Amino acid sequence: MSDCVRNIAILGSTGSIGQSTLDVVAASNGRLRVVGLTANSRLVKLCEQATEFQPKWIVASNSDHASAFDWSSKPSDVELLLGPEGIASLVSRPEVDIVVAAIVGSAGLTGTWAALEAGKTVALANKETLVMAGPQVMRLARERNAKILPVDSEHSAVFQGLEAGARQDVKRIILTASGGPFRQHTRNQLAQVTVDEALAHPTWEMGPKITVDSATMMNKALEIIEARWLFDLEPDQIDVVVHPQSIVHSLVEFRDGSVVAQLSPPDMKLPIQYALTYPDRWDCPSPKLDLASAMSLDFEPPDLDRFPAIGLGHEVARAGGTAGAVLNAANEAAVAGFLEGQLSFIEIVPACRSVLENHQFDANPTLERLIELDTWARQEVTRWVCT
Repeated sequence: MSDCVRNIAILGSTGSIGQSTLDVVAASNGRLRVVGLTANSRLVKLCEQATEFQPKWIVASNSDHASAFDWSSKPSDVELLLGPEGIASLVSRPEVDIVVAAIVGSAGLTGTWAALEAGKTVALANKETLVMAGPQVMRLARERNAKILPVDSEHSAVFQGLEAGARQDVKRIILTASGGPFRQHTRNQLAQVTVDEALAHPTWEMGPKITVDSATMMNKALEIIEARWLFDLEPDQIDVVVHPQSIVHSLVEFRDGSVVAQLSPPDMKLPIQYALTYPDRWDCPSPKLDLASAMSLDFEPPDLDRFPAIGLGHEVARAGGTAGAVLNAANEAAVAGFLEGQLSFIEIVPACRSVLENHQFDANPTLERLIELDTWARQEVTRWVCT
């Protein structure tokens, strides 16, 4: 594929990852081409993107939003597909080489699953897919000879670091965390956190759900679970360290004591491009690291008492089975409750633990059972909020 144009379908093109992916495409000098875009509710933005990038297909994944929308601004030669069926149809088209899975939350699982069933290369930005159904997704990828390439900056860093040695020589991986906006907050201060404060991330620009996850450090819990399945690691081989500058994106330690790190400024365009161009490396539109400038790189252990989500992530990674799907759904519902003013910041993680501890665990669930528990966990959080 090195000398060929790579045709890209972006699931969730109007979100932050989707828009950064389009920046990468625009800077590729024609070596990357958009053939499909999808959006849920931001349909004006979707039409603008379609006008600029001229894909063959666009998908409005929410049929209700689509039926109420005036499509007169859609380019006439771009075909409109609707609903989850439209996404499944798009990702299975033979013209699509790479699917960028950038739909936030559990909603991203079905599109990723359809792409893997079609044997596509998936640039995975939706960590919830592997949190919910890691063993099932990785098994499907093997059966269909599909590839999963990580887009999350931490997992991209691990992916790159692993290439420095043999897999049997890997001792552990170390995921870095910025610590979010409340790294130095006391328990009393955390109890007073407002929505606006939680959405003010010090180093990254992300959507509201992911930004809140960073503030609670639940994002690191989900990344532990994702890494466990993506890289076929034991949970005890995955550690977390707080690194406020967000320059070192993660590290791999080998049995001889060597530690390989991937460094770059905090900008998602670099890991996105690496997933789209792997194994090649191209010039990238992201900022470059200036090592001639004075800087400091700080590392500290996470405070598991103030940020208990990390411990919860290790527990779920060890448990496997239905635990990941329940934790992910409970967290999505709890974050939504916080953003709507129904739940305090420090209640998010306890709500998740409560739902997790009260679900009927299944060590070998079907995909259908995982989807059922996703719905159940959301309903349980609603009941938890109301009590």
